[in-house]
Amino acid sequence: MNGTIFDIQRFSTHDGPGIRTTVFLKGCGMRCRWCHNPESIRMEPEIQFFRSKCIGCGRCLQVCPVNAHTVQDGQRIFLRDRCIRCGACAEECCSEALVLTGRTMTVQEIMETVEKDRLFFDQSGGGVTFSGGEPVLQHRFLSALLQACRSVGIHTVVETAGNVPGDYLLDILPDTDLFLYDVKGMDEVRHTQTTGVGNRRILENLNLLSEKDARIRVRVPVIPGVNDTAESMLVLSGMVQKLKGIEQVELIPFHKMAMEKYESLGLVHEAEGIPLLGKEAMNVLLDVLSGQGIKAVGS
Repeated sequence: MNGTIFDIQRFSTHDGPGIRTTVFLKGCGMRCRWCHNPESIRMEPEIQFFRSKCIGCGRCLQVCPVNAHTVQDGQRIFLRDRCIRCGACAEECCSEALVLTGRTMTVQEIMETVEKDRLFFDQSGGGVTFSGGEPVLQHRFLSALLQACRSVGIHTVVETAGNVPGDYLLDILPDTDLFLYDVKGMDEVRHTQTTGVGNRRILENLNLLSEKDARIRVRVPVIPGVNDTAESMLVLSGMVQKLKGIEQVELIPFHKMAMEKYESLGLVHEAEGIPLLGKEAMNVLLDVLSGQGIKAVGS
């Protein structure tokens, strides 16, 4: 079975317990203004052009079959609307200014990479994390990967935003040891404005997993002006307290390290003007949750 991924990150320590290999699946049904992985949104492969890395060798101009790469008035130009995403330019680019993001892989190919780190998993209590994008959108492929991990005794984590049919989550539940469940916000209107979708199905699916005795860690990206108030944390804690299986709530501060990714994809970073949240402000939010009897951690 084949699926589309955009990265495999080895020796990760932030995507679940222990040392992990994180497999990033491509495609997402949400459009969060602050998305840190914009290369994950589209399911199809796409070319990233990192202008600062270009050394002007001209190889891409020579191999592009549709002349998507050109020079105008002495300036290097990438005509993205002309690109057919064949990847020929990325293969020739020695400076990695051009990168084909997204590739098709089989379950076996991914497992061959995963099993290289088996020793680190066993020693640290780690395993494999499937992230995205939204990995559950490729639920049949994801299910096959999870079953392959289960068959060889590798611990599995799925990171999801829950904006998927509930049946997809039930399909993967038997082979998922832990869910990292992203909750972007509790206010329906604001959630729609900032992510492009409402939060009703997301919260319903979180409740569904809880009822099915899944192990869950709730993750909250804290975005100034969106969900960075004590009131937001109190509403969140009220929801969490009603659920079973919630091990902890992790608050993840907004950052701007994805700016170059947006530029490489020809996208506008809508969250560019959002200020960063200081450590003191984050500690206040963590204290609010802790005060409600919730295990709260910051990343």
